[in-house]
Amino acid sequence: MAEPEYLFFLGCLIPYRVTSYEVSARKVLAKLNVRLTEMPDFNCCGFPMAPVSYDLALSLAARDLCLAEQKKLNILTLCNGCFGTLNEVNKALKEDKDLREKINGHLKQVGMEFKGTITIKHLVHALTEDIGLEKVKEFVKNPLTELRVAQHTGCHLVRPTRHVDHGDDPENPRLLKELIQLTGAECLDYIDEAECCGNTIIGVNEDVPFQIAKEKLEHIKDVGAQALVTVCPSCHMMYDFNQPRIERAFNVNFSMPVLHYTQLLGLAMGFPPEELNLDELRVKPAALLSLIQKENKKSP
Repeated sequence: MAEPEYLFFLGCLIPYRVTSYEVSARKVLAKLNVRLTEMPDFNCCGFPMAPVSYDLALSLAARDLCLAEQKKLNILTLCNGCFGTLNEVNKALKEDKDLREKINGHLKQVGMEFKGTITIKHLVHALTEDIGLEKVKEFVKNPLTELRVAQHTGCHLVRPTRHVDHGDDPENPRLLKELIQLTGAECLDYIDEAECCGNTIIGVNEDVPFQIAKEKLEHIKDVGAQALVTVCPSCHMMYDFNQPRIERAFNVNFSMPVLHYTQLLGLAMGFPPEELNLDELRVKPAALLSLIQKENKKSP
């Protein structure tokens, strides 16, 4: 099988606020022999602009799609929001001739034209569909059999189903669970797994998303999870970056480490924690890493 190659779309949030996700993703993807071509001159996916101007959001996404078409490469993104927007716009422009002509009218001003020749993959889809679970599992050298974790798939990776057709269940997502299980860790079920993290409205109102996140962290802790695993920078920030603020707001204590899936997989592959930027997490996973190290010493 030829080595998978993608145009790597980082988006706005990851390079500035969640670099641990990018660093760990690059490490594990290189180990899996995935070739990443840097995306030249990309702009925002358009997601934040949709409430202000849908045409602008479409045009921003379409410009990124054109850059990928010029490189003749499918896009790989780590962000659920970027995936959702780029994937939705890609499908809409392919299927709606009038809309395509309208947006191409805007793109013409910058010398571009959308043709509809590429597809969009989130990291989860690249691992499960293009590389395959069995192939990924071959690279697991230190199975994390001592860990019990919970997963948060997030919204845009599985919803709306009319745009996302990767076979996952929006009410009971399974792809991330399968990816977690191949690391050797146990993935625990909990109440309201499919609930939104709330981060999309945090700029307008903190009370509601903090309440949503608090309840989810309670449910995760109730089942005995030692960590939460995410695949979206916004969701990660909600549960990791904001966890201390949530604890202060409700006078509770979770101390729940929140790992990017690529960090979990990287540990199972044998990468040392410092190479996966685990020290950048707001909630430090010291106890988790100590447990993994003890188990590794027991292994022959």
